[in-house]
Amino acid sequence: MKKIIVLLTIALFTIAHPVYAEEKVSVATATLSAVDAEATKTADVRVMKLQKYLESVGSTMAGDAEHFVSEADRLGLDWKLVAAIAGNESYFGKLIPYNSYNAWGWAVWTGTNYGANFENWKDGITTVSEGLKENYVDDGLTTVEQIGERYAADPQWSQKVNHFLADIDAYETDEVELFDLVL
Repeated sequence: MKKIIVLLTIALFTIAHPVYAEEKVSVATATLSAVDAEATKTADVRVMKLQKYLESVGSTMAGDAEHFVSEADRLGLDWKLVAAIAGNESYFGKLIPYNSYNAWGWAVWTGTNYGANFENWKDGITTVSEGLKENYVDDGLTTVEQIGERYAADPQWSQKVNHFLADIDAYETDEVELFDLVL
């Protein structure tokens, strides 16, 4: 009985105080939005959602879900963006040059076939997040479509990234497991 009351209390708190704030807009014209700073002070369901999503697609990046979210928060990016780009570029790190940890096709313009090499997923997440902020968002490129025009030669790039953004956003996790995490 005590656990049920605790779960109901947590459920009501979660409903009354959303974990993240994001304006719902059409995917085709979505502006990448930063997270409400107040939302990061509570248990972050975004991390669990991203981790479970990455696990569901068999990605070895799942253990770094918290780093994806914290880097996005630090830089004012959409928490799903860097993961969605990895989904498009390498199916979440499954199709990458050997031992490169480059799930984003980052720095392929350098003339190499494989682009940059990172020490691990965290290094890649940080580098790509900072690069997106400095070289795209700070230049006024705030939609996936605008970023895609500079980021990739593929004219379908933004459609594919938007697909993964929506897929991550819509991913349903087991609510009981989320509540158990908070306990």
